[in-house]
Amino acid sequence: MTEPELQDGVGVPDALQRLWTPHRLAYVQGETDDKNDEPKGCPFCRLPEKDDAEALILARGRVVYAVLNLYPYNPGHLMVVPYRHVADYTELTAGETVELAEFTQRAMTVVRSVSGAHGFNIGMNQGVIAGAGIAAHLHQHLVPRWGGDANFMPVIGHTKVLPQLLGQTRDLLAAAWPAAT
Repeated sequence: MTEPELQDGVGVPDALQRLWTPHRLAYVQGETDDKNDEPKGCPFCRLPEKDDAEALILARGRVVYAVLNLYPYNPGHLMVVPYRHVADYTELTAGETVELAEFTQRAMTVVRSVSGAHGFNIGMNQGVIAGAGIAAHLHQHLVPRWGGDANFMPVIGHTKVLPQLLGQTRDLLAAAWPAAT
């Protein structure tokens, strides 16, 4: 490299690997028909229309369902989602709030029984500014945690190790769901 290339930042190496996703540009620029703020384009509204295994749905309730996260932080990372297209926690009905809480408790029991999780991160990102990827449809994350799960791989290697395919995780958790009390 020449000195001018280094000075203006072109070709300067860093420690980050790049994952190029040019197909996402249309979404980022708002050029797609899939608008998450409308029920017809919302993935959380469309998932229940699919087969459970295909959609990675673990269990269905009256007003909420549990589904694996397509981009998990850890194995067993799932979400509890109301069927109704609602953005804010304060907009849930009393019945939705209760079943969301009950499904979260059930999910903890199921994940512990299948994987021996030591703890959990549970939460919602309310609004785009708070980090919600799909802000128009409320969803609560449940991320299983184990001692030492935040090791050198993501820090040094910039790689997340997931020891099981999503379909396998889904099958194990879905099978254990009815047995959890």
